[in-house]
Amino acid sequence: MTQITTLEQLRALYSTPHPLAVAKEIQHIDQHSRTFIENSRLFLLASTNQDGSLDVSPRGGEAGFVQVLDDKTLVFPDSPGNNRLDTLTNLITNPKVGLLFMVSGIEDVVRVKGMASIHIDDEIRDFCLDGKTKPKLVIKVTVDSLFFHCPKALMKSKIWRSESYINRDFLPSLGKIIQDQKAEKEQRGDD
Repeated sequence: MTQITTLEQLRALYSTPHPLAVAKEIQHIDQHSRTFIENSRLFLLASTNQDGSLDVSPRGGEAGFVQVLDDKTLVFPDSPGNNRLDTLTNLITNPKVGLLFMVSGIEDVVRVKGMASIHIDDEIRDFCLDGKTKPKLVIKVTVDSLFFHCPKALMKSKIWRSESYINRDFLPSLGKIIQDQKAEKEQRGDD
């Protein structure tokens, strides 16, 4: 298998990006991205730990669970989960994040890069409710750049089309999956 190891080799395989593709990246939250973010019920949050290991975590809620404070800042509550704290630990050691916002039925996505911080002030927790519940903490992201991403991947996947929905019968419950993985891990002697 031939591996690409240089930027020159990589760039030789692709055309120069269209000027609009380059120009679409902006350094603030504009009116259109604000509207999109405020209507999003789901986004993916990418973070990196101090050793460079990557992690991606889905975040969801009712439309508006992500609040846009100004043209450089957005905030969202930390919803209760499995208490592993993978993302939160990463944010303490490396605040750089990537966010990918989606709106059900719309094939465009908004990509955000920025710096995250964790806050426990009552005022921000009261402002950023998790449904009707005051969260333990709120994550603030200062936006470095963002852009609307081409819808091609979501169009090809047909993810929002009901005819592409899959019945879960082919896969056991999450509880069963974790039990099976734990048993396999013990059998293999993995730590």
